[in-house]
Amino acid sequence: QVDFSYVPNKPVLKHVDVYANPGQKIAFVGSTGAGKTTVTNLINRFYEIQGGTITCDGIDVKNIEKDSLRLSQGSVLQDTHLFTGTVMDNIRYGRLDATDDECIQAAKTANADAFIRRLPDGYQTVVTGDGANLSQGQRQLLAIARAAVKDPPVMILDEATSSIDTRTEQHIQQGMDALMEGRTVFVIAHRLSTVRNADCIVVIEHGEIMEKGSHTELLEEKGRYYQLYTGQFELD
Repeated sequence: QVDFSYVPNKPVLKHVDVYANPGQKIAFVGSTGAGKTTVTNLINRFYEIQGGTITCDGIDVKNIEKDSLRLSQGSVLQDTHLFTGTVMDNIRYGRLDATDDECIQAAKTANADAFIRRLPDGYQTVVTGDGANLSQGQRQLLAIARAAVKDPPVMILDEATSSIDTRTEQHIQQGMDALMEGRTVFVIAHRLSTVRNADCIVVIEHGEIMEKGSHTELLEEKGRYYQLYTGQFELD
């Protein structure tokens, strides 16, 4: 029953109910500005909510130290921020005590190892100015590797790959799939083809949940998800 607004009297989310069992994949779909990203920002407590409660393992997140809460969560977002330093350093940022071998293993999981080895100095290549010397797809793969080395039980993915070529997108999708294995995942879906295997699909419009259920259930309901799925495979 979560209510949230960034500014008073302009509700962004209204009475939102979402529940995830351990190991489940929950997908959020809906138009731009519907509130999908806001939901994920509240899971890791970037903002305080005005009504309702958010609990993790039955504990109100307000009673969990932010550092502890965020240690148990990893995220791969649309905007990837890289730092000046080597590729290895940028992966290790996910978990500062990770060994070189663990960082390389994480890169392999994320499908990033091959392109890293083709860089001028491999893992020791220096990334400049927020990754300006890498393509957008390469930056995204490094973000997945960073999340993989952290190895958290809960993962938040915003799988926006709209400006990436199909081949790179396949690499990213495979990396994302490896990352989701055995974890509780919240994914903001931009392509409906990626949510078919989710345990629960949540359709959000104007800050409210319109429908939720599995892919098959929602198609049978012939509601908003059915319209999105049959009329247009890509969400704006």
